[in-house]
Amino acid sequence: MNERLTRLLGLGLRAGNVVVGVAGVRAGLQRGKMVCVVLAQDAGQRTIDKVGRLAEARNIPVLRGPGAADLGAGLGKPPVQAVGVSDPALARGLMAEG
Repeated sequence: MNERLTRLLGLGLRAGNVVVGVAGVRAGLQRGKMVCVVLAQDAGQRTIDKVGRLAEARNIPVLRGPGAADLGAGLGKPPVQAVGVSDPALARGLMAEG
């Protein structure tokens, strides 16, 4: 499941529908641009507090993905704790996986 989730996120990243990193995801949530958030399985408590709570307050679904290292590797980046999705179709695909 996690491999497919990471692959879908990678496609979304190349299409410009994915924001990587806590700061970018928070900014996207605050602007109302995110339709789904993926947090790394091993995301730190601060990330969960900052991103998870903001997403929940805005009724944005939060999925738990693979660990930060695997999530980042799947996106061609260093370890990543939070990924935001702005495309509704991609979000539906991710939620079907999760």
